[in-house]
Amino acid sequence: MKARAKARKSSKLKHGIIFLLCVVIIFISSYIGIKGLDIFGYRVQSFGEVIKKGLDLQGGVSIVEQVVSGNKDAKTLETTKEVLGLRVNPNGVSETTLTIEGNDKIRIDIPGKDDASSIIDTVSKPGKLTFKDSSGNVVLTGSDVKSASVGYDQNTSSPVVNLELNDAGTKKFADATKNNIGKAISIYMDDTEVSSPTVNDAITNGKAIISNLQSSEEASKIANYIQSGALPVTLKNVETKTVGPTIGAVAIPLSLKAAAVGIAIVFLFMFIYYRVPGILADLALIIFILLTLLSFVIVDVTLSLPGIAGLLLTIGIAVDGNVLIFERIKEELRNGKSIRSSIDAGFHRALPSIVDSNTTTIISGVVLSILGSGSVKGFAITLIIGTLFSMFTSLVVTKFLVRLAFNVGFLNKPGYFGVKRG
Repeated sequence: MKARAKARKSSKLKHGIIFLLCVVIIFISSYIGIKGLDIFGYRVQSFGEVIKKGLDLQGGVSIVEQVVSGNKDAKTLETTKEVLGLRVNPNGVSETTLTIEGNDKIRIDIPGKDDASSIIDTVSKPGKLTFKDSSGNVVLTGSDVKSASVGYDQNTSSPVVNLELNDAGTKKFADATKNNIGKAISIYMDDTEVSSPTVNDAITNGKAIISNLQSSEEASKIANYIQSGALPVTLKNVETKTVGPTIGAVAIPLSLKAAAVGIAIVFLFMFIYYRVPGILADLALIIFILLTLLSFVIVDVTLSLPGIAGLLLTIGIAVDGNVLIFERIKEELRNGKSIRSSIDAGFHRALPSIVDSNTTTIISGVVLSILGSGSVKGFAITLIIGTLFSMFTSLVVTKFLVRLAFNVGFLNKPGYFGVKRG
């Protein structure tokens, strides 16, 4: 008996330490997520610093270009999007977002800009592809190129771009490569350098290989630029929207305040109505929020006002799952079952309802993300991500915390669940 009591006490202490560590980790993570952390000269940024904000939160220009002539297949649209991206974001450092909408439109969102007319002029011009030698002289143009495709080096299996020139281009390139052996011949789209390969030998047969590329994605991008020669289609501006930064200056504080008030009310309700299990549900809800925001960073979500609305909606969905579970547990306790059996049965019986309700929400989000655009798509993406994590936290995290609390002794009486037995 003494050995059994000692083992029970040791197990209780072990689970107590694990529970305490979980609580500490949750609150430290929450602090870092809200405030960030400076440690040993390195800055761990807060979610507010790393999550990209949409135009409605920080201002900028949003335009939609429609293809009015030329091919409208997926490959051509992707090439057009890449060329436009090179024009509006030549250095690749701004938070410009380009998305294909429908079968013939490309949306360009440029935060922090307010000159819509100059951006429209930039993206709508036909453009020009040129090859320049080390002295800056144009040796080839896009019209001299017959084809450009992605290939792989037979010796190293590294990605390369196979370039084939027409008759006029072959002669020009032969002269250029003879005069630039050991030097670079750079490829430009408008005034932006796309690639700068070095000439190893004179190329007289009109077939060249661009090697030393970092990835197949880089090779595909270069090949697309060269193959298109410029914009492969003719574009027409069909939508222009300029958003001032003052909207975001007002919207962000109000959204954060609304989120804080709403979450606080939910936390308080769960604590008052469900007591100790409610506290555990609140901890699981904090984990849900952290995981959802972390996923926004990982998948590079651009957060907008509709996106914030989707996030807040999924917080309610996450709480709903816990409510279903706890009500099921209370039913089992009222039927006279033990606490351990009631916990297991409660989670098991709540599972179908939680999965069904969340699945229908995910289906709605998928439909919105496919058929919608702009802010509607942003709402749908945050809704889908949040719903997936709400299921995870309800069925996995809450279950883990409830069982852990039971093993520690925090849930060893039906009264802790709000159930009175006569």
